[in-house]
Amino acid sequence: MSDDYDYIIVGAGSAGCALANRLSREPNRRVLLIEAGGEGRHPMIHIPLGFAFLMNHKTLNWCYRTEAEPQLAGRRIKWPRGKVLGGTSAINGMVYIRGQRQDYDHWADLGCNGWDYDSVLPYFKRGEHKAEGADAFHGRGGPLWVEEFRPEERMALADIFVQAAMETGLPYNADFNGARQEGVGYYQKNIRRGRRQSAKRCYLDPVRGRPNLTVLTRALVSRVVIEDGRAVAVEYRRRGTAAGKPQRARARREIVLCGGTVNSPQVLELSGIGDGEHLSRLGIEVVRDLPAVGENLQDHLTVNVIQGLHGVPTFYEESRPLALLKNLGRYALRGEGLLAHPAAQVGVFFRSGEGIDRPDAQVHFAPAASEYDSAGNMKSRPGTTATVCHLRPESRGSIHIHCSDPSLAPAIRANYLAREGDERALVAAVRRVRACFAAPALDPHRGPEYLPGPARQSDEQILQYIREQAESVYHPVGTCRMGSDAGSVVDERLRVRGVAGLRVADASIMPTLVSGNTNAPTIMIAEKCADLLLRDTGVPLDSTAAAGTPSREYEVTAG
Repeated sequence: MSDDYDYIIVGAGSAGCALANRLSREPNRRVLLIEAGGEGRHPMIHIPLGFAFLMNHKTLNWCYRTEAEPQLAGRRIKWPRGKVLGGTSAINGMVYIRGQRQDYDHWADLGCNGWDYDSVLPYFKRGEHKAEGADAFHGRGGPLWVEEFRPEERMALADIFVQAAMETGLPYNADFNGARQEGVGYYQKNIRRGRRQSAKRCYLDPVRGRPNLTVLTRALVSRVVIEDGRAVAVEYRRRGTAAGKPQRARARREIVLCGGTVNSPQVLELSGIGDGEHLSRLGIEVVRDLPAVGENLQDHLTVNVIQGLHGVPTFYEESRPLALLKNLGRYALRGEGLLAHPAAQVGVFFRSGEGIDRPDAQVHFAPAASEYDSAGNMKSRPGTTATVCHLRPESRGSIHIHCSDPSLAPAIRANYLAREGDERALVAAVRRVRACFAAPALDPHRGPEYLPGPARQSDEQILQYIREQAESVYHPVGTCRMGSDAGSVVDERLRVRGVAGLRVADASIMPTLVSGNTNAPTIMIAEKCADLLLRDTGVPLDSTAAAGTPSREYEVTAG
């Protein structure tokens, strides 16, 4: 096999796996997928509740941290990102959320033609296999398994919290990815028969045997090679081969960066694409002066409200020695029980104040009261947690390299709570969650509030708690912003401005953060990118409508 390919995809996360699947369908197209991490055979990847043990796993996780955050008491905030085939979909909470119609319509208003909700909905549906069946908002037969919580899977406390939230005036919502997002209900999840359904499992594994698809793991890309204004190759070092000797792979058609919000701008800057002054200071030859690279960073900041409880089972009781043995047996025999749960069962989407036209706050509710101690170990107690984030922050940060070494993490400055409106919204959101815990449905079980605690009542006290305790909910986007203006990084066809044959297709291209979790939108971006690439080669769009391989299995076994 030569080192020449039609398409080279850098990064085998959610977007990279989806794109490799779609681009390699035609046998005459040679596709190379390059991943810096490993294969991902660790058993905790496949056990849904195992995500809690992967947050600090240095082999499977890049374990990034932000720089000291000025508005968060100078703390460096953890940013776990998957370092494995499947990327962060291999270590995330498996919650399937797309965001709101208005999020995508806003992208179109910003000049991103073809990215309005009606235009992207078919890509969400095409990528999805909804176990309960297709409808106007959901697809069936796509690679990504999505299913509802069955009544027998729900813990009693989850039902109680749903009732409590409804008692505060929120409507019940059976489908956050349907006609409306507002309300309380159960999340849809990427779990099948008790096993995580990552992008690797759903998109990559079924097509791994295609002879025209090459997957390289443990291969760290150092730069994209650009000749006469065109991206023609990537340079990389592969661990365990010839002492990491630099290697090169050439692309006849295009190179697509799918490294995510941290690594796609990093690769661009290492390749000489970015702010010219910054790159020159680092001794990197400037190929394309594009100051927007690494800017426009956005993320969801979340804070826990932890409520003590009694008289109702939580994960604490279910993880006691005898109960844990029972749960281990249930999981081994039927893929059920405690170990089969995602990060959150119940979701809540609400408006944090008057005059807000759509939900701007999200709750992830879990029947567990857990905290990480100073050593990074999780400690639990009887109770429950509702972690709440502000969905559309106004604050903006940046990600930039600080040297030319690709093995060193770039500097992440999230700049959380830089805008006063973000502070107000998060304080109001905490108050609304407290109101849910104070609702009559929880009267028979309510214990003390652990966090923020009864001493934190005023806006100033709650804000101080947020500064001391808030963390990322791991939804960074925006550092390779898509737009129609000359200051954007990529255009609406995801082409890097001023460089032919180079695109970016991952969460970094989002001009603004969607109102929810980001894994499903990232896969949608890859689905659409595949069509953009294939359209340029004259492939009819209907030939890309289905992946084929996984859907037959799903049709036989679903339901």
